[in-house]
Amino acid sequence: MQLAALKPGGVVIAQEYRVNKRIRAREVRLIDADGAQLGIVPLREALKIAEERGLDLVEVASNAKPPVCRIMDYGKFKYQQSKKHTHRKTIEVKEVKVRPQIDKDKNDLELKIKHIVRFLEAGNKAKVTMFFRGREIVRPELGMKVFHRIIERLDDQYNIENRPRLEGKSITMIVAPK
Repeated sequence: MQLAALKPGGVVIAQEYRVNKRIRAREVRLIDADGAQLGIVPLREALKIAEERGLDLVEVASNAKPPVCRIMDYGKFKYQQSKKHTHRKTIEVKEVKVRPQIDKDKNDLELKIKHIVRFLEAGNKAKVTMFFRGREIVRPELGMKVFHRIIERLDDQYNIENRPRLEGKSITMIVAPK
Protein backbone atom coordinates (compact mmCIF):
# COMPACT_ATOMS: atom_id res chain seq x y z
CA MET A 1 0.00 0.00 0.00
CA GLN A 2 1.21 3.50 -0.74
CA LEU A 3 0.34 6.60 1.18
CA ALA A 4 1.10 10.11 -0.04
CA ALA A 5 2.95 12.29 2.43
CA LEU A 6 3.65 16.00 2.15
CA LYS A 7 7.11 17.34 2.94
CA PRO A 8 7.47 20.89 4.39
CA GLY A 9 8.30 22.34 0.97
CA GLY A 10 4.99 21.10 -0.39
CA VAL A 11 6.56 18.12 -2.22
CA VAL A 12 4.41 14.98 -2.30
CA ILE A 13 6.29 11.76 -1.61
CA ALA A 14 4.96 8.22 -1.60
CA GLN A 15 5.42 6.42 1.67
CA GLU A 16 5.06 2.66 1.55
CA TYR A 17 3.74 0.55 4.39
CA ARG A 18 3.65 -3.23 4.24
CA VAL A 19 0.52 -4.67 5.83
CA ASN A 20 -0.23 -8.16 7.19
CA LYS A 21 0.84 -10.88 4.67
CA ARG A 22 3.02 -8.46 2.68
CA ILE A 23 5.58 -8.18 5.48
CA ARG A 24 8.68 -10.18 4.46
CA ALA A 25 10.74 -10.39 7.67
CA ARG A 26 11.01 -13.60 9.70
CA GLU A 27 10.75 -11.83 13.02
CA VAL A 28 9.64 -8.33 13.97
CA ARG A 29 9.79 -5.92 16.88
CA LEU A 30 6.13 -5.72 17.83
CA ILE A 31 4.38 -2.64 19.23
CA ASP A 32 0.87 -2.93 20.61
CA ALA A 33 -2.04 -0.68 19.58
CA ASP A 34 -1.61 1.41 22.74
CA GLY A 35 2.15 1.87 22.16
CA ALA A 36 3.51 -0.82 24.51
CA GLN A 37 6.45 -2.87 23.18
CA LEU A 38 5.78 -6.60 23.08
CA GLY A 39 9.35 -7.46 22.11
CA ILE A 40 10.83 -9.37 19.18
CA VAL A 41 8.46 -12.09 18.00
CA PRO A 42 8.20 -14.35 14.93
CA LEU A 43 6.09 -12.89 12.11
CA ARG A 44 3.46 -15.66 12.31
CA GLU A 45 2.90 -14.99 16.00
CA ALA A 46 2.63 -11.22 15.38
CA LEU A 47 0.05 -11.82 12.62
CA LYS A 48 -1.88 -14.14 14.94
CA ILE A 49 -1.95 -11.52 17.74
CA ALA A 50 -3.14 -8.82 15.33
CA GLU A 51 -5.83 -11.10 13.90
CA GLU A 52 -7.10 -12.01 17.39
CA ARG A 53 -7.56 -8.32 18.17
CA GLY A 54 -9.29 -7.64 14.85
CA LEU A 55 -6.56 -5.21 13.74
CA ASP A 56 -3.82 -5.09 11.11
CA LEU A 57 -0.08 -5.62 11.44
CA VAL A 58 1.68 -2.67 9.78
CA GLU A 59 5.44 -2.43 9.17
CA VAL A 60 6.28 1.13 10.25
CA ALA A 61 10.10 0.97 10.16
CA SER A 62 11.35 -1.41 7.49
CA ASN A 63 15.01 -0.33 7.77
CA ALA A 64 15.36 -1.33 11.42
CA LYS A 65 16.88 -4.69 12.42
CA PRO A 66 14.46 -6.42 12.99
CA PRO A 67 11.74 -4.35 11.28
CA VAL A 68 9.30 -2.55 13.60
CA CYS A 69 5.64 -3.53 13.20
CA ARG A 70 2.66 -2.00 14.93
CA ILE A 71 -0.77 -3.43 15.59
CA MET A 72 -3.34 -0.88 14.40
CA ASP A 73 -6.42 -0.28 12.32
CA TYR A 74 -4.76 0.45 8.98
CA GLY A 75 -7.83 2.04 7.37
CA LYS A 76 -8.16 4.50 10.25
CA PHE A 77 -4.41 5.22 10.11
CA LYS A 78 -4.56 6.00 6.35
CA TYR A 79 -7.54 8.28 6.89
CA GLN A 80 -5.78 10.23 9.66
CA GLN A 81 -2.62 10.58 7.55
CA SER A 82 -4.56 11.92 4.57
CA LYS A 83 -6.44 14.43 6.76
CA LYS A 84 -3.18 15.59 8.33
CA HIS A 85 -1.70 16.46 4.94
CA THR A 86 -4.69 18.13 3.31
CA HIS A 87 -4.96 21.11 5.67
CA ARG A 88 -1.67 22.75 4.76
CA LYS A 89 -2.02 25.95 2.81
CA THR A 90 1.12 27.60 1.61
CA ILE A 91 1.29 31.31 2.20
CA GLU A 92 2.89 33.12 -0.67
CA VAL A 93 4.47 36.54 -0.57
CA LYS A 94 3.12 38.64 -3.45
CA GLU A 95 5.10 41.71 -4.41
CA VAL A 96 3.68 45.12 -5.28
CA LYS A 97 6.10 47.69 -6.67
CA VAL A 98 5.52 51.41 -6.24
CA ARG A 99 7.50 54.52 -7.24
CA PRO A 100 8.15 57.69 -5.23
CA GLN A 101 6.16 59.76 -7.78
CA ILE A 102 3.02 57.63 -7.31
CA ASP A 103 2.01 60.09 -4.57
CA LYS A 104 1.23 62.72 -7.23
CA ASP A 105 -1.62 60.65 -8.72
CA LYS A 106 -4.10 59.47 -6.07
CA ASN A 107 -5.77 56.92 -8.39
CA ASP A 108 -2.52 55.05 -9.06
CA LEU A 109 -1.88 54.63 -5.35
CA GLU A 110 -5.49 53.52 -4.77
CA LEU A 111 -5.08 50.87 -7.47
CA LYS A 112 -1.90 49.54 -5.84
CA ILE A 113 -3.65 49.44 -2.45
CA LYS A 114 -6.52 47.46 -4.04
CA HIS A 115 -3.96 44.95 -5.35
CA ILE A 116 -2.45 44.63 -1.87
CA VAL A 117 -5.89 44.10 -0.30
CA ARG A 118 -6.75 41.46 -2.92
CA PHE A 119 -3.56 39.52 -2.10
CA LEU A 120 -4.21 39.77 1.63
CA GLU A 121 -7.82 38.62 1.33
CA ALA A 122 -6.63 35.58 -0.63
CA GLY A 123 -4.57 34.65 2.45
CA ASN A 124 -1.17 35.69 1.09
CA LYS A 125 1.31 38.22 2.39
CA ALA A 126 2.11 41.35 0.41
CA LYS A 127 5.58 42.84 0.05
CA VAL A 128 5.54 46.49 -0.97
CA THR A 129 8.77 47.59 -2.63
CA MET A 130 9.87 51.02 -3.80
CA PHE A 131 13.03 51.48 -5.88
CA PHE A 132 14.76 54.81 -6.23
CA ARG A 133 16.40 55.66 -9.55
CA GLY A 134 19.18 58.15 -10.01
CA ARG A 135 18.91 61.23 -7.79
CA GLU A 136 15.58 60.18 -6.24
CA ILE A 137 17.54 58.56 -3.41
CA VAL A 138 18.47 61.99 -1.97
CA ARG A 139 14.79 62.41 -0.95
CA PRO A 140 13.84 59.13 0.81
CA GLU A 141 11.26 61.05 2.87
CA LEU A 142 9.07 61.25 -0.28
CA GLY A 143 9.07 57.47 -0.41
CA MET A 144 8.31 57.16 3.29
CA LYS A 145 5.36 59.52 2.79
CA VAL A 146 3.90 57.07 0.24
CA PHE A 147 4.39 54.18 2.66
CA HIS A 148 2.69 56.10 5.48
CA ARG A 149 -0.34 56.66 3.25
CA ILE A 150 -0.46 52.92 2.51
CA ILE A 151 -0.17 52.11 6.23
CA GLU A 152 -3.01 54.54 7.05
CA ARG A 153 -5.30 52.58 4.72
CA LEU A 154 -4.24 49.07 5.82
CA ASP A 155 -3.16 49.29 9.46
CA ASP A 156 -6.55 48.75 11.11
CA GLN A 157 -7.50 45.66 9.03
CA TYR A 158 -4.11 43.98 8.44
CA ASN A 159 -0.85 43.36 10.29
CA ILE A 160 2.20 45.32 9.26
CA GLU A 161 4.87 42.62 9.78
CA ASN A 162 7.87 44.69 8.71
CA ARG A 163 7.60 48.48 8.92
CA PRO A 164 9.02 50.35 5.92
CA ARG A 165 12.78 50.60 6.05
CA LEU A 166 15.38 51.95 3.67
CA GLU A 167 17.82 49.29 2.41
CA GLY A 168 20.26 50.61 -0.16
CA LYS A 169 18.25 52.08 -3.05
CA SER A 170 14.90 50.61 -1.99
CA ILE A 171 12.32 50.71 0.77
CA THR A 172 10.45 47.52 1.63
CA MET A 173 7.51 46.65 3.86
CA ILE A 174 5.61 43.38 4.47
CA VAL A 175 1.88 43.28 5.22
CA ALA A 176 0.11 40.10 6.40
CA PRO A 177 -3.54 39.20 6.97
CA LYS A 178 -4.75 39.27 10.59
